[in-house]
Amino acid sequence: MRAEKDYYDIMGVPRSASSEEIKKAFRKLAFQYHPDHNNTPGAEEKFKEINEAYEVLCDDEKRASYDRYGRVATSDGPGGFDSFGFGGFGDLFDAFFGGATTTANRRSPKKGSDLQVKLSLSFEEAVFGVKKDFEIARVENCSVCRGVGSKVGTNPQKCPDCNGTGQVRRTQESLFGRFVQVGTCSRCGGEGTHIAEPCPECRGSGRVKAKRRITVTVPAGVDENYRMRLSGEGQVGVYGGQPGDVYITFAIEPHEFFMREGNDILCELSINFAQAALGGNIEVPTLDGKTMLKIPPGTQHGKVFHLKGKGVPRLDGRGKGDQLVQIRIITPDSLDEKQKKLFEELAKTLPQSEVSGDGSRGKAGNIKFGS
Repeated sequence: MRAEKDYYDIMGVPRSASSEEIKKAFRKLAFQYHPDHNNTPGAEEKFKEINEAYEVLCDDEKRASYDRYGRVATSDGPGGFDSFGFGGFGDLFDAFFGGATTTANRRSPKKGSDLQVKLSLSFEEAVFGVKKDFEIARVENCSVCRGVGSKVGTNPQKCPDCNGTGQVRRTQESLFGRFVQVGTCSRCGGEGTHIAEPCPECRGSGRVKAKRRITVTVPAGVDENYRMRLSGEGQVGVYGGQPGDVYITFAIEPHEFFMREGNDILCELSINFAQAALGGNIEVPTLDGKTMLKIPPGTQHGKVFHLKGKGVPRLDGRGKGDQLVQIRIITPDSLDEKQKKLFEELAKTLPQSEVSGDGSRGKAGNIKFGS
C-alpha cells in the first residue's frame, strides 16, 4: 500500500537517510516554514506536514512501520504540535533557534519620552517675543542615589539566580533530544543585578517624579502654527540614554483692535464724510505707537492703505510685515439743526445718485477684510 503522503519527500531526504540527516533536515525546514517566522500563505500547513513527517521518521518503530505499510498513526494525529512537548509555535521556535532577547539588547541605551506643552501668549507677546516660565511634570533620575537605585554607600549586587546575565536556562526533553530554553530571569526582571538595600527616596527604581520650572525665550513673530523644541527637557532616558525633548505650541489671545494675517497686521480706521471728502492727516494706532496716515481727498469706503514695516517681525530676521489700514466711512445717525441745514445745502450742490439699467446703484469696491 502506498502512503497518502511521502514523508521522505516532505523532509527532502532519501529513504536511506540516517537519523542525524533527518534531524538536520527538520531543523532547516522548521526554521523555513515556522508560522512565527514565515507569514506567506501555506507556510503553516507546510509546517504541519513537516511536523507529521518528522514525528514518524525520527522514531525507529514508527519509521519501520511506515516503510513497510505506507502509513502509521502519530501520537496526537497528523500535524499535532503538542507531540513535541512544547506549548506552541513560539516555544518550539525559541527552543530551536534561541528566541530569547539578550541582556545586552535589553540594556541598550534608550532615549526618554518627549513631552508636549501649550503656552498662552498675549497678542503683543507673540509679536515682540517674551521670556516665559512654565511648570512641567516629568520623570528624572533620583538625586539621592543618582539613578542607581541602591542605598547610598551600597551598590547593586549580581543576581544570584541568573549570575548577572539577566537570563535563566531551562532544559527540556523532547522526541528529538534535549533542548535548552532561555528566558528572562524572574528575580531581577532581566536586569542582571539585585538591589539588596533600595534607596529610600526612589524605593530602588532609580527614578522619581518631579515638577520643574523652566524658562523659555519665545522669539518675536511666533504664531499658533509655530512649534518650539527644548532639547533634553523631557523624560529621563533608560540605561544611560539621552533624555527626551519638550515640544511647545502656542495659544495666542486675540487683540481688541488688531488682527493678524501672517506677518501683516490688519485694522480698520473710522472717518467721517468730511475727512473722506477733504482728506487730511489722521492719527493711526500701531503696535509701535501712534503714527500719522495721510488720507487723500475723495477717499472711498473700504480703501486700504499700507504702512510699510509696521507689521510682525519675521522669524528669519528679515524685516517686518506691513500694517494694512482699511477705511470705514461712518454715516452719522443723528444731526442737530445746524448740521442738517449744512447737509441740505451740500446736497443741492452734489450730483444725485444714478440707477443703472439693471437696477443697481453702481459697483462697490472689494473689501479685503472687515465690514
